[in-house]
Amino acid sequence: MSDWTDRIVSDRMAVDREFSDRVRASAFNNQEWGLIMTAVEFEIEHPDDPDRARLVPDTENLPQMVPELEKVQGGMGPGGPTGGGDHAGSGGVFDAIRGVLGLSGDDDAERLNDAERLVGEYADALQQHLEDSGKWDDVRDEYGE
Repeated sequence: MSDWTDRIVSDRMAVDREFSDRVRASAFNNQEWGLIMTAVEFEIEHPDDPDRARLVPDTENLPQMVPELEKVQGGMGPGGPTGGGDHAGSGGVFDAIRGVLGLSGDDDAERLNDAERLVGEYADALQQHLEDSGKWDDVRDEYGE
């Protein structure tokens, strides 16, 4: 089913630009958001029913991504230290110590919930974009094949 996702690459790029303000206002920096999106795939529920069809994110892989977010947040992402994010909650050494002490579980669950919520908002924005541009019906049809 990758054909339908290939067809909406430019639409995703447009939504990415529109959604960048929402990401900046979130608990994630751009690098973390990019990592989150690599763990997400999109599906269409009820593609054969125009009234019920809905673009939904498959967030099954997000729990495995949360530890990677912590590395990015602490400046330990790919390519070495990055200086961390500029958002609230970026604690660096303090977060690392809490992690060693086993105190980060609640934070991980909260970050996972935040990521899932933001990905859901992105899916809604992408579907709205596809509807507004007149591509939604074609995408639904191709997905259902």
